[in-house]
Amino acid sequence: MAGMSTRQDPPGTEAPFSLRAIAVPAFGPTVLAALGQGAVLPVVALRARELGASVGVAAFMVGLVGIGQLCAALPAGAVVSRIGETRALMAAAGVEAVAMVAGMLAPNLWVFALASFVVGTESAVFNLARQAYLTDAVPLAMRARALSTLGGVNRIGLFFGPFLGAGAVHLGGIAAAYAVAACGALAALLLLALGPDLTAHHEAAAVTRSGASVWSVLRDHRRTLLTLGPGVLAIAGSRACRTAVLPLWAQHIGISASQTALVFGIAGAVDMLLFYPAGIVMDRFGRTWVAVPTVVVIGAGMVLLTLTHEIVPLTAVAMLLGLGNGIGSGIVMTLGADASPAEARPQFLGGWRLFADLGSAAGPMAVSAVTLVAPLALAIAGVGVLSILGGGWLAYWVPRFDPASRLRDSGRPAG
Repeated sequence: MAGMSTRQDPPGTEAPFSLRAIAVPAFGPTVLAALGQGAVLPVVALRARELGASVGVAAFMVGLVGIGQLCAALPAGAVVSRIGETRALMAAAGVEAVAMVAGMLAPNLWVFALASFVVGTESAVFNLARQAYLTDAVPLAMRARALSTLGGVNRIGLFFGPFLGAGAVHLGGIAAAYAVAACGALAALLLLALGPDLTAHHEAAAVTRSGASVWSVLRDHRRTLLTLGPGVLAIAGSRACRTAVLPLWAQHIGISASQTALVFGIAGAVDMLLFYPAGIVMDRFGRTWVAVPTVVVIGAGMVLLTLTHEIVPLTAVAMLLGLGNGIGSGIVMTLGADASPAEARPQFLGGWRLFADLGSAAGPMAVSAVTLVAPLALAIAGVGVLSILGGGWLAYWVPRFDPASRLRDSGRPAG
């Protein structure tokens, strides 16, 4: 199948591999960076308001991080291909530290906006570099577990980061949360600089890889992107809608901000606990067993959300949405890793991330657009139905690109 990764060890030659052996250098920088990002996420709008932004402008400032990720998706593939994963990770961590300091000390909204945008661009580079490394370094039979763990540790950092940020804000004001984020980025940089270079071996073995441009790689693998790509849009869009519609509906039915935050925390805990089981299911039974349920469960949860009118049923549906998101931990990265060509992996993954980032941006925008002409409940339910329909698309296309299914069908152990 065009676009499929060719990395597959011959029977009987697999070297013993343990995720524990690479856990700290492979996943530690992601945890540290995510802790810092989690610390500032709740206060981005508040910091903008502190600098004189209106409510609308403050909301735009929150979205600038996502815009930065979207704009940097394709360039990130070229950067990682040119300088390698470790250098890209270190550069991204360093840039994030500088951007967070700029956000903390920003004298006006223009500097703050630039800092927020830069945080998004470096996140694109950082995330793609870590994904590319794990795709190359981890045996195919354990790929989903590695990438779901990468997604999981990122969730852990984002979950606990706001608590660190809250403590910093209590002691030093809103800008202090950015100091926490800068420290997290610097800690990630130090861990990368002082730890073992995990990427050196496979980068040395890949010196003959194609130096093709991002655009030529995407053109060569356009069939893969045009078939699996819409499924990735559905996954990313449904996830982004989940975080957007829950607070909107809570406010609509009269739930206070503090109660909404508690509901989010409970849902986040459910989400955070499921990443490794999701990886095991993908490796042993195939990617379809996770890709389809995650969008169907989230879609069904959004439809059910419109039927809730009190905090208890709202919390139950929020937990269902967390379940849907949690079982899909790492699925977008795993599908991208499976489809990526070994000779031009970073370039391909840049295009893959573009699909995911477009979905993340388009989902909430679709809800916003529908609410201009229809009630909020109809907008939420409509997006939920579209998410469920996306499950049908994934059910058709994912098995055609799923190496875990082929391993199982060939009689080899699936991990």
